[in-house]
Amino acid sequence: MQMDARKKAELISVGGVEIDESITAHLSRSTAGPGAGLDSFFFRSGQHRVRLGVRKSSPFKAVSKGNDIVILKNGKEFATGEIEDAIAHCPEQVYVTVSERCVFDCKFCPVPKLHGHIKTLDEVKKLADQGLKSPSFKAISITSGVWKTPEEEVKRVAEMVEELRKYNVPIGVSVYATDDSSEILKEAGAVEVKYNVETIDPAIFEKVCPGLSLDEIKKALEHAVTVFGRNHVFTNILIGLGESDEAVIAAIEEFAAKGIIPVLRKVNPHPLRAGEAYTEDVSDERLLKLAEAERKILDKNGLRADKALTGCLMCTGCDVTPHLDL
Repeated sequence: MQMDARKKAELISVGGVEIDESITAHLSRSTAGPGAGLDSFFFRSGQHRVRLGVRKSSPFKAVSKGNDIVILKNGKEFATGEIEDAIAHCPEQVYVTVSERCVFDCKFCPVPKLHGHIKTLDEVKKLADQGLKSPSFKAISITSGVWKTPEEEVKRVAEMVEELRKYNVPIGVSVYATDDSSEILKEAGAVEVKYNVETIDPAIFEKVCPGLSLDEIKKALEHAVTVFGRNHVFTNILIGLGESDEAVIAAIEEFAAKGIIPVLRKVNPHPLRAGEAYTEDVSDERLLKLAEAERKILDKNGLRADKALTGCLMCTGCDVTPHLDL
């Protein structure tokens, strides 16, 4: 029984699964974004991939059955597939978080609370060398918190991108944008960028991303299209912070008209940020509705999510992705 887009949306909505012991060897731990510090694994069924967090209590459970992995829902078979091992953070990519710290304090993100590791160039190159050993290695994606200043972070990441060009795979970067970050990263060798607006409701943004500017991020995204081109500039929009569907769809329209592809990401409340930001459950119906709306808007504007060469749109594990899942 294969997973389809609707079943994938249901798994994303619930947020995680229980597992049996045979799956523990395949777990990886995210170091970036709202899922930082939590265990997960990647499940592929048919043409769909989903990243499943590990939970102590869930209506879903992943169990081994011969050579397959079966997802049970309340004890009944829901989907059958296989585990995809991550090269580094996700399948097919070396996905690296350079700075596991951040001077900003977005209320949904655990990274500022984790005080994590700052990777050196040698450490990043070792991860890329690990990628070369995998026949499925297709891309390098770099993301980073802001250790000191956005400008210093862009410079550090750009220096790493220059060194990583020798691996001859596309390199994508997600950092906090600066006035000239797109030019710096493009010159270094990046082919795509993702500057995250996080939420498109100005009132919510002010509460959950203190010290950041929604307008400046939007300007950076629009400018990035002139540097990297249409289909190669992205932004995360979190779903579940209290925004309306109408606001999300209007934002998709706004971004797509400028050549930017939004990534609609269900917010996953982290225990380290409990009570700091309002979050709400996001149903599978809502995830599908918004993904279907985005597909239509992208089509209208001549954009294709499946043209992404790196990052979240290439992976698809955390989201219902237009042109790949539906």
